[in-house]
Amino acid sequence: MRSFAYHRPATVLEAVALLARGDGAKLLGGGTNLVDLMREDIERPAAVIDVTGLPLAKIVEGPGGELLVGATARNSALAGHRLVRERYPVLAQAIVAGASGQIRNMATVGGNIMQRTRCSYFYDAAARCNKRAPGSGCDAIGGFHRMHAILGASPSCIATHPSDMCVALAALDAVVHVASPRGARVVPLAEFHRLPGAHPEHETQLQPDELITAVELPALAAARRSSYRKVRDRASYAFALVSVAAALAVEDGVVTTIRLALGGVAPRPWRVAAAEALAVGAAASEATFERVAEATLAGAQGHPDNNFKIELARRLIVHTLAELARKEDVR
Repeated sequence: MRSFAYHRPATVLEAVALLARGDGAKLLGGGTNLVDLMREDIERPAAVIDVTGLPLAKIVEGPGGELLVGATARNSALAGHRLVRERYPVLAQAIVAGASGQIRNMATVGGNIMQRTRCSYFYDAAARCNKRAPGSGCDAIGGFHRMHAILGASPSCIATHPSDMCVALAALDAVVHVASPRGARVVPLAEFHRLPGAHPEHETQLQPDELITAVELPALAAARRSSYRKVRDRASYAFALVSVAAALAVEDGVVTTIRLALGGVAPRPWRVAAAEALAVGAAASEATFERVAEATLAGAQGHPDNNFKIELARRLIVHTLAELARKEDVR
């Protein structure tokens, strides 16, 4: 591991001022991703800014029923929070499905959002990777790509975003609060991560001097009836082949609200509003959910090792929504 400067700011203003120096500093939360990347000599920051001392660990209910989650809140605290388990079960399920208890106890919400791909070619210094070394090529495209993207990829990169939590946040219309020396702004979580295009090294909408301060979950009644389903190669903690985060409200057999996001299939959590719109006002039936699945997966393109993901995603979408619709009927 290379030498680096270490900073531990006490305030958000101090943290963003350090980022604004422009020396390529990296933010350190739980370290469950950054430290690994530094050990592998993939990340080589001149400075590390430890944000765990910032007053950003609270989870607070707002006046309108929204939930504001501080960026340094631990994943385990978020998954176990009473209001999350009651109002947003899809989020609690996604976090628990994402990692072991030890990792959840260390990982922060902001760090989870900012984690980098687990593509094996990205981690292999001997492989060509446009995300790690722009312009070098992508060995995943002609290599072993079972875990790679079928949606939103480009000729420059077919890596997937690894987070389970972010898939649930995208489905819940969450927004990310960001601070910089210029002030504060918000970014919808579903738009926070960029598609690779010709520049897969640019992964998020964050500017170099910006810091995530919180994630806001809007009050969404349908989220009380929500679920996270994850298909992986082994039952213990592994990254998703395909995952589905869904929320559904049904009245008199008709869909009134639907939220749907996919994981394991794209460079960011995959959500298609036009596909959701097909279900609103339609019967809560498998035929309706089939149409939603087809629209969500429109344009999906696999490779020899991961073509199976297209059919797997279609079936998982239909199964998850049908299961939620049956729960509505029981109510």
